[in-house]
Amino acid sequence: MHQLTVIGLGAGDLNQLQMGVYKKLKNARKLYVRTIDHPVIKELQQEGIVFESFDEIYEKHESFQPVYEEICDKLVEASRHEPIMYAVPGHPLVAEQTVQLLITAMNEGKVDLKIEGGQSFLDPIFGALKIDPIDGFQLLDGTSFSIHDVNMRGHVLIAQVYDAFSASEVKLTLMEKYRDDYPVTIVTAAGSSLEKLTTVPLHELDQAVEINNLTTIYVPPVQGDLDALRDWVTFRKIIATLRGPNGCPWDQKQTHESLKKYLLEEAHEFIAAIDVEDDYGMVEELGDVLLQVFLHAQIGEDEGYFNLEEVLASISEKMIRRHPHVFGDVSVDNAEEVVANWEDIKRAEKGEQTESLLKGEYRASSSLQTSYNYQKKAASVGFDWPDPEGAWDKFAEEWQEFREEITKGTSKARLDEFGDVLFTLVNIARFYKISPEEAMIHANEKFARRFNYVEQKVKESGKPFSEFTLEQLDSFWNEAKAIEKKGK
Repeated sequence: MHQLTVIGLGAGDLNQLQMGVYKKLKNARKLYVRTIDHPVIKELQQEGIVFESFDEIYEKHESFQPVYEEICDKLVEASRHEPIMYAVPGHPLVAEQTVQLLITAMNEGKVDLKIEGGQSFLDPIFGALKIDPIDGFQLLDGTSFSIHDVNMRGHVLIAQVYDAFSASEVKLTLMEKYRDDYPVTIVTAAGSSLEKLTTVPLHELDQAVEINNLTTIYVPPVQGDLDALRDWVTFRKIIATLRGPNGCPWDQKQTHESLKKYLLEEAHEFIAAIDVEDDYGMVEELGDVLLQVFLHAQIGEDEGYFNLEEVLASISEKMIRRHPHVFGDVSVDNAEEVVANWEDIKRAEKGEQTESLLKGEYRASSSLQTSYNYQKKAASVGFDWPDPEGAWDKFAEEWQEFREEITKGTSKARLDEFGDVLFTLVNIARFYKISPEEAMIHANEKFARRFNYVEQKVKESGKPFSEFTLEQLDSFWNEAKAIEKKGK
């Protein structure tokens, strides 16, 4: 095994190349370059320096990763026979995936690797843009970055943007967060005699100028919250401001208790948007639900009990812990096994049962949901009918008892028996995987919708309700039903 030396060609032309690097390139016995598409390489060719490039490998693959892997394999193989030098654009340790693969090979004992210097493209970029990196900056890979990686409040540099296609991918990714006309700067050959800076609206990024392997995209920091409405930080700042000293009096006085009804209302409105398959409505209503979550988290932070980070950490840890079939080595075949796994993990987390199994399942806001929770929890330990038939038989029994109390019972007995009827109906819903709470919400909305139609027909007639018979009003109701069916 012979030494493989990696050296950087800098970011510009031969005039920028460090003298020490230049001498080593001149004296290399066997020189490989990742690509000849670099100003220094062209000038070295004119000086008679002989090298072998890997440009042909780029033509063999449809994506960059297999290209880099093949280059790494060829270099490792070549170093087994003689000492070699490998030259890359910029600095070997800045945005150079082939070098990272070689480092992995070195750690596995496959190659004797030495990394020499070289000027990265960052220094001339900072100089060309006249920005100070101490303000905070990100260097992202244009071939693989996600919009979730982007800090909109810092300087963002996107490298590995080679052509119009890669620029288009970068543009589409950025437009997930930035407005379409947000200014971005295309920097080409920074620090060299060919240096060029072009600022364009984001939507023109892939159309404005010629883009090559010396191109870096610069996205400046947002100057205000209105430029960052799709950023989580902005929303958190808005909530903190509303709750702050100079904020909104209404928001300032809210508590967990006072906000409970709003969380329920917003959740129900989101469910209603789902029921009518209203995508825009879902966006709006889910935003309202999110508002409630952030308000509760901010109240927790204001009172010193918890903050949003703790909420995120709690749910993230739980999701990882309770999905070992995704984040671990557990195998499952279907959704039922996932649910069984989930319950086993919950029991293990809670340890030996010292409190009632029903503790924590009561919901003051919904008797239907409480009933559902109680029965589901009891069923988790085997206290349940083996199949739906048992639930149906129990319903028939409770219905008959209620009918008897209506005939001869007291008001208290009727109340008690009707409660049993509702309880058995909830159990039947559970067997058929129907949410009784959701079903009731849907029924209430349907009634309100149809009754609104009845009211409208009465209003159009110019007469009061008292002048209509039940049969006439019922005919309006049936019209509303027919219109709904037509719309489906």
